[in-house]
Amino acid sequence: MANAEAVIVDVVRTPSGRGKPDGELSDIHPADLLAGVLLELVGRTGIDTAVIDDVIGGCVTQSGEQAGNITRTAVLSAGFPESVPAVTIDRQCGSSQQAAAFAAQGVISGAYDVVIACGVESMSRAPMGSNVQGARLGGELLAGRYPDGLVNQGVAAELIADRWGFSRAQLDDYAAESHGRAAWSAANGAYDGELIAVPTPDSGSVIADETIRPGTTPEKLAQLQPVFRTERLAQRFPQLEWRITAGNSSPLTDGASAALIMSADAAKRLGLHPRARFHSFAVAGSDPLLMLTGILPATRKLLDRSGVSLDEIDAYEVNEAFAPIPLLWQQEFGADASKLNPRGGAIALGHALGSSGTRLLATLLNEVEARGGRYGLQTMCEGGGTANATLIEVLR
Repeated sequence: MANAEAVIVDVVRTPSGRGKPDGELSDIHPADLLAGVLLELVGRTGIDTAVIDDVIGGCVTQSGEQAGNITRTAVLSAGFPESVPAVTIDRQCGSSQQAAAFAAQGVISGAYDVVIACGVESMSRAPMGSNVQGARLGGELLAGRYPDGLVNQGVAAELIADRWGFSRAQLDDYAAESHGRAAWSAANGAYDGELIAVPTPDSGSVIADETIRPGTTPEKLAQLQPVFRTERLAQRFPQLEWRITAGNSSPLTDGASAALIMSADAAKRLGLHPRARFHSFAVAGSDPLLMLTGILPATRKLLDRSGVSLDEIDAYEVNEAFAPIPLLWQQEFGADASKLNPRGGAIALGHALGSSGTRLLATLLNEVEARGGRYGLQTMCEGGGTANATLIEVLR
């Protein structure tokens, strides 16, 4: 049946672990990390896993333990029937947001009745960039189009901070606020509805986000040194003041998340009460040198398609890959700062690349519900110069 309504039944996530060898989730294989959220999702909803049409997962560093279609590995690890298929996609930081969009669009088109969108990244076990180490990305054709070469995301964030005039103090103030909001949210149980406990090999359990640093202040952040400056880059971009530090960037992170998505008819048939529906989607490309500005055209597309104004939206999740990104989005749209990442963002909650899209979805849905609101918007900048935007509508 085409043009079905795609609804969200539930969304869960692991706590965020530091993506380093001593991080709290670093001893857990990424397939097991993802299997854990899959099991929790079906356990909470009571759904028979045999009815799942597909599992679409996001993962960026698909090498080592995350290679070989890790979503399928996780589905088998979770004990789902062998008949349940799975696929892993890579839209860089927006991989699991795209997974959710593909899942919902499959439902709307009639290709799926019941589907899980999810994501995982173990940056401690599959280090960022290890899948492309030593490789030349692009050949002569790309080099001919961009003869000066492209840059990494940190340098792109530097270019954005410079072009839009965000000072080091503004970036550090924003980062400190992210930690403050996240610490308050954690202390007041705001994440309880989305977090699952993760058992560890030593018979312990991880129950809270490891990446939040309560007591973070702009003064402490001001002491950190820029991390992306090199002599070669300083010569190429002499205008840069080099403002991006580990403190005003998202940390390396381990984590997984998952959302149960289905048609409204399937939810009714299965006796499930949907929490929200997908209203609109957009994806956009942007200058790959600046790379992280695609959230602007993606959001404009989304608002134009949805017919919903920014003022009507109750909360915005704009991924905090680096502090200039949400600041840019807020400035360009004149957005209400109190609605922007109100529970803290990736600077505090971490950015487990392949998992971040459905992590944002979990936090956004819970925030809009807590506000008694109707609409929530999420948008994600992505490596290579693309971005996703999604609008959800809470159901009562």
